Amino acid sequence: MSATIIFTNSFLIDCTGREPQEGATVVVEGDTIRAVEVGRRVTIPSGATVIDLRGKTLMPGLIDAHVHMGITEAIPSHARRFSEAVYVCKVAANLRETLLEGFTTVRDAGGAYWGFKEALQMGLIEGPRLLISGRSLSQTGGHGDSRHPYQSALPSDEDIRVSSLICDGVDAVRRGAREQLRLGADQIKVMAGGGAMSPTDELDTTQYSIPELRAAVEEAEAAGTYVMAHVYSPRSICNALEAGVRSLEHGNLLDEASARQIKARGAYLVPTLATYEIIARQGKEYGIGPENLRKINLAREKSFEALQIAYTTGVKIASGSDLLGPMHIYKGQELALKGEVMRPMDVLLATTRVNAELLQLADRIGTVEAGKWADLIVVDGNPLEDLTLWQRHQTSVLLVMKGGKIYKNLL
Repeated sequence: MSATIIFTNSFLIDCTGREPQEGATVVVEGDTIRAVEVGRRVTIPSGATVIDLRGKTLMPGLIDAHVHMGITEAIPSHARRFSEAVYVCKVAANLRETLLEGFTTVRDAGGAYWGFKEALQMGLIEGPRLLISGRSLSQTGGHGDSRHPYQSALPSDEDIRVSSLICDGVDAVRRGAREQLRLGADQIKVMAGGGAMSPTDELDTTQYSIPELRAAVEEAEAAGTYVMAHVYSPRSICNALEAGVRSLEHGNLLDEASARQIKARGAYLVPTLATYEIIARQGKEYGIGPENLRKINLAREKSFEALQIAYTTGVKIASGSDLLGPMHIYKGQELALKGEVMRPMDVLLATTRVNAELLQLADRIGTVEAGKWADLIVVDGNPLEDLTLWQRHQTSVLLVMKGGKIYKNLL
């Protein structure tokens, strides 16, 4: 018989879009939410564990749609200074920390080795549900090409640490996408524009031709999934949309015309505000160079304007953090930053229901409803009044449940 846990007297934000409900009861049986009741007496079966949440908020576990669990250092290439054994331990620590912050599902945006997903599923390590992209696809000299001009050798294909797959031309991109899918990728990641942390490209550039991007999209769709694309400029956004890309990452330089195109195509925008704020403040102490910081600050200056344009236009806004290395602990800051533009409820929806829709898991996660997986968190306070509470996650996130199992309990 499955264990039963009953949460009573909660202030429930179910993230379906409904208003919060006082005095709610949520019944969890095994790994599934069996009932959600408000204003009705619930029969408590013998042997059930009852958790009284009076004065506390119950809501679905958070989802981060743009993480890099495999990036353990502020400068990603520095991971190669450590043995693979040490690297594995660092990734495992990142995963556990992310879960304890209240994120029960994350989508890795490139580089996380498939073995970490397997280890999580086997219960060998603790962390959120992990959707992997395999190695990001990048053109030569693109955002995923970490070589400086004086370097020519590519990272070894056998190295489990983060690296992109450099592939040029339609056939090579098609082959690269198929290889990531063979290795268990849940979605394909492509670098369709310049980036802040890469050594040789500018933010406003386009990368990959539309036929190359379309090849990745065709292979992903053939496997029942989709492509997520790193983009900043309007041109890179429109190229990705023309190729059929479903998920647009960052988009800091978008304008009204490209925002309208995103909406018309029904694509999702995944703003990642926290990474620019944290790197701008702390990047120098982590050894990030002035050229990279220049590009970070350019992206940061435009990030809120881009979010405002997308929000006003009615674009489907999801949520990611994109933090690197020791900055993983600041994932919760993303909610407060989005709250500077968006209504608090819309911020919560972006981080739960909308992200679940983007990840093609809306029937299983993202809301507190009967029949869904029991991914739940309890927080001390009302996030609709204070989105900064996740910046104090060590003490404000009181309970974390993933798939019916409690991983953190400060109640």
